[in-house]
Amino acid sequence: MPRKVVHIDDGAIATVGRLFRDFIPAYSDVLDLMSSWRSHWPDGHPKRWLLGLGMNAEEMADNPDLNEYVIHDVNSDPVLPFDDEKFDAVVITVSVQYLTSPVATFREVNRILKDGGILIVTFSNRMFPTKAVRIWRSVGDKGHIDLVVSYLEFAGNFRNVKGGLANPDESPPGDPLLVVMANKGQEEESSGGSAAG
Repeated sequence: MPRKVVHIDDGAIATVGRLFRDFIPAYSDVLDLMSSWRSHWPDGHPKRWLLGLGMNAEEMADNPDLNEYVIHDVNSDPVLPFDDEKFDAVVITVSVQYLTSPVATFREVNRILKDGGILIVTFSNRMFPTKAVRIWRSVGDKGHIDLVVSYLEFAGNFRNVKGGLANPDESPPGDPLLVVMANKGQEEESSGGSAAG
């Protein structure tokens, strides 16, 4: 059934848009993975194409940001119905907690990203407890960041993996907006020897 509700407050929604504006280049081809009726795309930030992939046609048809949408349940089939290196960016907004095969899904995300393309995963401390996977329900905000980072590490071929609180000036009292970001591609090896210390 359609759930046309927002899952984070206005301040956190604005932060999602700011992240998209700051880290997704203008005129990009973007996949909104696990899409719904809102993508929180920032006003005035030009995109070439924003494609939604989700489970509910009615929700995505009501999404004013999408140019196109595809019905697909990544939990039933993590193989994404797109060619290799199709997208400049992939975003997952307040939905990562519902992935039942996250490593397989992120391997597919890596496949469909262009080299150097960006993945932005945002989430808060809200969820539908009956839908969220057990490990997500068992840890707090820091654990959620570490968990998503581990998904990317196990998926492989992501670099510049980083995560944290994206809206420290507003939260609290507003909803926390947590983010994990990464680019497709292997880390470049340093020619200066070991950087451990």
